[in-house]
Amino acid sequence: MELRTLRYFVAVAEELHFGRAAGRLHMSQPPLSRAIKQLETELGATLFDRSPGGVTLTSVGAVLLDEARALLSQADRVRRRVAAAAGATAITVGILGDSTDPGATRLAAAYRRRHPHAEVRVRETDLNDPTCGLRAGAVDVALTRGPFDETGLAVRELRTDPVGALLRADDVLAGRDSLKLADLADRHWFRFPEGTDPRWQAYWNGGEPREGPVVRAVRECRQAVLWNGTVGMTLLDHEPGEGLTVVPLTDMPPSRMVVAWKEGSTNPLIRSLVEIAVAAYEDRARTGKPAKPARVRVPAA
Repeated sequence: MELRTLRYFVAVAEELHFGRAAGRLHMSQPPLSRAIKQLETELGATLFDRSPGGVTLTSVGAVLLDEARALLSQADRVRRRVAAAAGATAITVGILGDSTDPGATRLAAAYRRRHPHAEVRVRETDLNDPTCGLRAGAVDVALTRGPFDETGLAVRELRTDPVGALLRADDVLAGRDSLKLADLADRHWFRFPEGTDPRWQAYWNGGEPREGPVVRAVRECRQAVLWNGTVGMTLLDHEPGEGLTVVPLTDMPPSRMVVAWKEGSTNPLIRSLVEIAVAAYEDRARTGKPAKPARVRVPAA
């Protein structure tokens, strides 16, 4: 039995309702129902009596609830003792540009549940450093986007997102169903400051050298478009803001959302965050995909 599945079971047993339990776990209901059904199959016993009004525990379910609570409590004690022994009581997480990402929200909730006593510091960083201060030691782990120089870093992909051209709503191209990079060849693009990782700069400039205003933050990108008619790329599903629109770019590869940390790190809080991040993004509501068991292979320190 996976500890994660036991956490699912305890949530349903305490809420006595799959919908409320799913909300408490920050996940959609179908994968939760499947996980509980799979647990019942593995145990060869029914854990809940189901009805339109909710669920009630069977006698077998009541026994498992006591045992599951004890196991989860012991697991939490183990994590706390290991973290304390390693001198790890705090972690700094770097987030690039937009901390409203729903995947990050699910990750934060899951991390709080696993490490209720750990201090988590969040550092939201500008667009000119895709590692969010990781190389400089300003953060322990980064939730960011590639591509960038990965030398000395460990990187796990969390998901990919299609991109589009960010345009003013009254732009002559704003009404198009899709665009190609060639359609924007004669435009001014927003650019990042000198010294920005060249791989990062090249991706967000469509692989070509560009002319245009220098920006450091998402808000500055939007203002450059509003005030100057500048163009650039953004995530297709991001709300562009009033007076702006996003048109899909059909010849650009999707943007990679990643979690990154320094190779050789021995901080157990970092390893735990990576594991939870992979699971949280796999369970993202927009795809409807169930989260996989939290047996995530993280490269050994």
